[in-house]
Amino acid sequence: MKPIFNPKSILFKIQKKCIPVIFMGYCLACITLLSACDNFVETDQPSSQLSTPVVFESPTTATAAMVAIYAQLRSSTLLTGSPLGLSNQMGHYADELTFYGDSENSTSGFYTNSVLASNEAVATLWTSSYRVVYNTNAMLEGIAASSSLSLDKANQLTGEALFVRALVHFYLVNLYGEIPYITTTDYRQNRVASRLPVAKVYELIIADLNKAYSLLPENEESGERVRPNQYTAQALLARVYLFDEKWDEASNAASALLNNTATYALQDDLNTVFLNTSSSTIWQFSPFFYGSATEEGNLFIFTAGPPPFTALSDALLNSFEPMDQRKISWTTAVSDGNMTWYYASKYKDNSSVSFSSEYSVVFRLEEQYLIRAEARTRAGDLIGAKEDLNIIRNRAGLPNTTAISQDELLNAVLKERRVELFTEHGHRFFDLKRYGKLDSALSNKIGWNTTDALFPIPETELLLNPNLSPQNLGY
Repeated sequence: MKPIFNPKSILFKIQKKCIPVIFMGYCLACITLLSACDNFVETDQPSSQLSTPVVFESPTTATAAMVAIYAQLRSSTLLTGSPLGLSNQMGHYADELTFYGDSENSTSGFYTNSVLASNEAVATLWTSSYRVVYNTNAMLEGIAASSSLSLDKANQLTGEALFVRALVHFYLVNLYGEIPYITTTDYRQNRVASRLPVAKVYELIIADLNKAYSLLPENEESGERVRPNQYTAQALLARVYLFDEKWDEASNAASALLNNTATYALQDDLNTVFLNTSSSTIWQFSPFFYGSATEEGNLFIFTAGPPPFTALSDALLNSFEPMDQRKISWTTAVSDGNMTWYYASKYKDNSSVSFSSEYSVVFRLEEQYLIRAEARTRAGDLIGAKEDLNIIRNRAGLPNTTAISQDELLNAVLKERRVELFTEHGHRFFDLKRYGKLDSALSNKIGWNTTDALFPIPETELLLNPNLSPQNLGY
């Protein structure tokens, strides 16, 4: 069969792999779904070889195809809790984590801020992300061509695919700056795709999210919050509006979610925030198989010193105020008798158990309070901002903020985000970047340069597609 893509560039290269990732062959001719590898939802295992039209003739196989994309996000892309994901790499790239692993490990380059255009790990973030984008576009095209799916099922799956496409592009634009926004599986377009201005990328992300919101159901059918619903789209919209400096829109989007007190509520006990039954969770990934620990638990937890791979940085530990219950509940000390290190213990399990009590959280309610606090501050509503900030502080056992002026409140929000959202998908780096504080916060790091605010476009992609030029400054 003649391939419909140039097999060299990731923007239109889809590799065959025996992992729970769909559409990984020629012309979308077949799909491999391994039910033993995933349990996001309970679906019957389809035949291992299915032509694309057949996939979208059945709600079971169409749903399984979308679920496989979530498995891809969880296990092998930006949002994975493994060392390849942003929680690890950006935690080291900023100032949350101290690296103790082998200097040959890819994370070492992030820790020393010495990534290059030829760096494999940086290229992997790019390639794996566009692989997900390709798969969401294949979903959208397959759903549109199907005559068998019910309108409700077609709308739900379309909304989910649009949400994921927007989510991945959001991270890409914040890592690489100007990027292509890929909306097709047509290799003739993708192989010459040009980078778009950041403002245009945000415009397209917002359009995808607004359409996703109109199509997604209000409530997630499984009850486990492992499939996006309208409020998941609303949560990402609030974040995107904040990053795009649309303060009123960010505040309103967060309010729409925060006002749904029947579904979402803060957990009084900080030790329950990352349980899979937490009422503060908006969206989460179920584990590789029921009974397995999260990738984050496997990554961060260690039981003897010195740390085998990573530990929380002194800078992060020193940023907690006295009596902050998050430091007590979400960090754990390990000593060898002479020295003491701390690891992130938001997730408590790092070994197989009879039942998985923790899922990997992607969006949670606490961020929405902090989004609204910042948006209100920047819009001049200091009273409302303090109310939101104090909700998060009081839950952590801290008194109300003493910040008074707008600048003081903005710094208070930034500090609160640091101790609330650490080791969660790179929030710290993106926040410093938005606040214009990257250089002041990270200038003491080995290898830090002002141009490190953006990753380099992978060298291999630049060679294959001249329209991706010019390279980002500093590389």
